[in-house]
Amino acid sequence: MIGDVVGDPGMEVLERRLPVLIRENSADFVVVNGENAAGGFGLTSDLFNRIIAAGADIVTSGNHIWEKREFWPTLDSEERVLRPMNYPEESAGQKTAGKGWAKLEKPSPWGPVAWLTVNLQGRDLMKAIDCPFKAFDNLDALEAAAGVEKPIILVDFHAESTREKEALAYYLDGRVSLIAGTHTHVQTADERLLPKGSAYITDLGMTGTLDGIIGMDTKICLDRARNQVLYRMEVAVASSEEKTCVQGIVAEIDAESGRAVAIKRL
Repeated sequence: MIGDVVGDPGMEVLERRLPVLIRENSADFVVVNGENAAGGFGLTSDLFNRIIAAGADIVTSGNHIWEKREFWPTLDSEERVLRPMNYPEESAGQKTAGKGWAKLEKPSPWGPVAWLTVNLQGRDLMKAIDCPFKAFDNLDALEAAAGVEKPIILVDFHAESTREKEALAYYLDGRVSLIAGTHTHVQTADERLLPKGSAYITDLGMTGTLDGIIGMDTKICLDRARNQVLYRMEVAVASSEEKTCVQGIVAEIDAESGRAVAIKRL
């Protein structure tokens, strides 16, 4: 799983490095969070296709997925891009674009493996939407939709609060294979296997330039912090390829049991 792709520097390093990382780690399934790919805010159809072409099986997102309204029809038409599942399905009679989970079956030496990817969004310090805990409790319906009794379930929890992320991880421990946090763009060093067999990390980090603050222009971020004026954020310019990175994790999962065996940071 790969952390938030931020702007052009993130796209360029993802396209350059992801195919290599897939080969080096013999990755069977790849999830990339793409919600910041379009100039730091949102996603476009072209960028979505480029992320898939680079090697992603599923593209997840978060609160910024709504920034590019022209992308909303793609959320409905493309099976491999997700928005957080706990947004209301409709409001005032208007259906919310997209869906929050996807099942993808891929071949393996042991036969077809069903991968179920779930995208959720936190509520602490973020916009109040439906409860992510309750949203996931429709697990039986998800498994039925996946067409198998025990799919491998991966969760991208796009949230601000580390407490909320850990709380959901323990709530889902043993029910899913992996819970990975996104949104803060700062990779955490707490990757581990939870008691009931799920792998967890609080935040995958980001894919983009280190020449900035969470991938964004340093001066603008400083001005926002000092003046408390919400100046429009812009993606930082990378001074060199060496100042860009792909961050995330590689997890080893037992296909039969769905239990995680190992997790390491990229």
